[in-house]
Amino acid sequence: MIFFNEDVKAVFDDWTAKARETVAYLRLKAGEHPDDPELAALIGELSVKSEDFRRWRADHDVKDKSNGRKVLHHPLVGELTLDYESFRLPDDPDRILVTYTVEAGSPSEANLRLLASWSTEAPIG
Repeated sequence: MIFFNEDVKAVFDDWTAKARETVAYLRLKAGEHPDDPELAALIGELSVKSEDFRRWRADHDVKDKSNGRKVLHHPLVGELTLDYESFRLPDDPDRILVTYTVEAGSPSEANLRLLASWSTEAPIG
């Protein structure tokens, strides 16, 4: 999605940073699971089809997705600034719980509430 879907590319405020983060994360996962045929196939496909992926993979960056901030552009409500934190489960480190939060009273909170109001009848809060 990150490399081949133009709609997904348009969602990210800084697509280059997101794509580079994804490359570094895939390098981490490849090191943790060197015998995973699906992961190897994905990396192979990206290497063949994406010049950006090839170039950034050659940097040999390795990065876990532990926490950070994402700025997204939603097609209906506009900008969403989300902070995230990732938690690995102690008994299964391959499973990760990711939480997203917004600043209270921010435009992002209002935009998320608007989105939620379109998808549920129950009020949020």
